[in-house]
Amino acid sequence: MTEQTERSLAEQPPDTGRLPHTAPADGVAPAGGAGPGDGPATAHGTTAQGTTVQATTAGAPALPHTAPPPLAEPRPLGEPRTWPRDFTHRLTAPLPGVRALARIAREGKLRPSPEKLAEIQQLPFAPGPMPAAGTTTLALTWAGHASWVIRIGGLTVLTDPVWSRKILGTPARVTPVGVRWEDLPPVDAVVISHNHYDHLDAPTLKRLPRHTPLLLPAGLAPWARRRGFTQVTDLDWWEAVELPAPGGPVRFDFVPAHHWSKRTLTDTCRSLWGGWLLTAPDGRRVHFAGDTGYGHWFEEIGRRYPGIDLALLPIGAYDPRWMLRPVHTDPEEAVKACQDLGARALAPMHWSTFLLSGEPPLEPLHRVRTAWAATGRPREDLWDLPVGASRVLDGG
Repeated sequence: MTEQTERSLAEQPPDTGRLPHTAPADGVAPAGGAGPGDGPATAHGTTAQGTTVQATTAGAPALPHTAPPPLAEPRPLGEPRTWPRDFTHRLTAPLPGVRALARIAREGKLRPSPEKLAEIQQLPFAPGPMPAAGTTTLALTWAGHASWVIRIGGLTVLTDPVWSRKILGTPARVTPVGVRWEDLPPVDAVVISHNHYDHLDAPTLKRLPRHTPLLLPAGLAPWARRRGFTQVTDLDWWEAVELPAPGGPVRFDFVPAHHWSKRTLTDTCRSLWGGWLLTAPDGRRVHFAGDTGYGHWFEEIGRRYPGIDLALLPIGAYDPRWMLRPVHTDPEEAVKACQDLGARALAPMHWSTFLLSGEPPLEPLHRVRTAWAATGRPREDLWDLPVGASRVLDGG
């Protein structure tokens, strides 16, 4: 959560955006598509594919123990959509109110202590050439924060690309971008998890050709089209598209996350938030979680998409927990989320780039390594990469 977001929230009335932890009146939360009274979820009056899930609290929902539904048929690229006015019914925890923001301002704990800032010099940074990638290669390079360069099926895909040195309301990045922009291969697609400034960076997107396919959460397409992008697709949870690729079509599924959206004073939850499930032509799967707290959605994603090979999960920006727990996983929760997903390997992200909260800069790395070791899982399946490093997923 950036300082700009905190200021925006503080200027709202005390109860704006606050929801109870319980489900809607009928006890069932939509699993893709509009809720009751929200109007049609698409231009054709249909909702997203998928079953419903009973939502109680973010940490302990009652999930159905049935066979997973069939995956949604891919939707047309660039399809015009009509969405609900907002997506507040998708929240799994209340947004912070004025009292919470006053407390955090009083305690002053959204930045590491001055003595801990010295750890910045030890943050792992090891840029190197990206691996050669053919049509059967599945490889990734960490550019920093939630920005990855994913090579899949012969495509080059960017996730939440932020190549800017500074974003609105946040101190400048503490490690350089791990991949120089001029060293990138041609970008075939961009996926965005949500519209917070540290994930949707307009100056970075401006560097792309306007015909670059952008895959976005529901409600964000108008933002992209106003900036001249011509191949824009926004999706609801559990919806998918396919992009043609040299190795065969690559599938992109938009999946839920425990988060929220806001970019201005008047657009709280007006667009959706979530993660992406990328499936290579040979069936290998990568889950990019975007920005999320821990909760029931991980188990449901793993149920619907068995055999996830690699999960890109956030491990930073978690302190103080009383405020950030609903929207940012800590390292132990990220390891648990990886297990819930049924993913073989975990690549930590969302740390070592922007200092968004109060934990010491190196603490996320130490804690995720300890939590992973406690599971007894193979050490090589924890992809704790330095910023700028790459790794190739075997099996291609």
